[in-house]
Amino acid sequence: MTSTSSHQPRTTALDATHRALGATLTDFAGWDMPLRYGSEREEHQAVRDRAGLFDLSHMGEISVTGRQAGALLDYALVGNLSTLKPGRARYTMICDERGGILDDLIVYRLGSEGYPDYLVVANAANAQVVLDALTERQSGFDAAVRDDRETYALLAVQGPEAAGILKSLTDAELDGLRYYAGLPGTVAGVRTLIARTGYTGEDGFELFVAPEDAPAVWQAVTAAGESVGLVPCGLSCRDTLRLEAGMPLYGHELSTATTPFDAGLGRLVKFEKTTNDGRFVGRDALEAAAARAEATPGRTLVGLIATGRRVPRAGYPVVAAADGTVIGEVTSGAPTPTLGKPVAMAYVDAAYAAPGTEGVAVDIRGNHEPYEVVALPFYKRQR
Repeated sequence: MTSTSSHQPRTTALDATHRALGATLTDFAGWDMPLRYGSEREEHQAVRDRAGLFDLSHMGEISVTGRQAGALLDYALVGNLSTLKPGRARYTMICDERGGILDDLIVYRLGSEGYPDYLVVANAANAQVVLDALTERQSGFDAAVRDDRETYALLAVQGPEAAGILKSLTDAELDGLRYYAGLPGTVAGVRTLIARTGYTGEDGFELFVAPEDAPAVWQAVTAAGESVGLVPCGLSCRDTLRLEAGMPLYGHELSTATTPFDAGLGRLVKFEKTTNDGRFVGRDALEAAAARAEATPGRTLVGLIATGRRVPRAGYPVVAAADGTVIGEVTSGAPTPTLGKPVAMAYVDAAYAAPGTEGVAVDIRGNHEPYEVVALPFYKRQR
């Protein structure tokens, strides 16, 4: 992965592949990434019905190793990572002292086959923030934090045909690989960490490989998936897929201005940790946030489905239809191919948060468009 200057986006090891495929590229978090290859609607539907192949090499990998690696992560993150069994993964968050979310993460416990004890995967825009926070919080622990962003390229195969495609290319036993688990193996003869994780609402796999091996793995997966209709997919359809699946996006549903309890993800915060005498960064603030959420619920993250065709966007006010009083704000919105109508995620006042609540609208350029309040997610796979 390279960058030609500090003013130009970085490129992944698959940059030449994307350009050869005619991808529309965009600067995303300082990376030149494929937005789409053709029709984003067709890419979205391919993932729902068949399979899609993504380049996610902009994500940030951080290794944590050493005798107290688990204790360090228990202190640095909100989750109880020391209890994570080898070969498993966990969705968690890193917060500041005030309980604000610095990033949401996936942490893999590895410690075999030459891999680190733990691999922390951060969002591209926050990778340096997470690395700096873990390095600062490392003090006093017999553990090492290492920036491994140049060590890995990351590909994702997502969709109902993903497992069948990979089975023809790997020596790993995929049938027994549970969701949020990972194991070392090979894909097309290339050393790979194979994880059953994703951000689309479908079954799928994320493949961590050396950057120099990424083009060969991409080509092998493409060839193996040709018969079932696998297509290359960009960030645009990844966003509509995750929105349908009700998955939060940092900078939209999550930020330093929100706590996990604000986002309806308080279950990620483990106050019962036994390491470090139960101490972890942000604990006091998060205990207060939990108490507030129980006693006087504030704005709640909900789903909104349009009754018309106008599309809400992040930042649009959510209003009470009766008098136009602002009762919330849209965090993400888009037309969704699977539902065939616009949807949004939004924070709204607790009084309007119950599914089926009537009288809710979104102010779209001065027009109050009616929306139905629904529980998240909008879409849940049946297979």
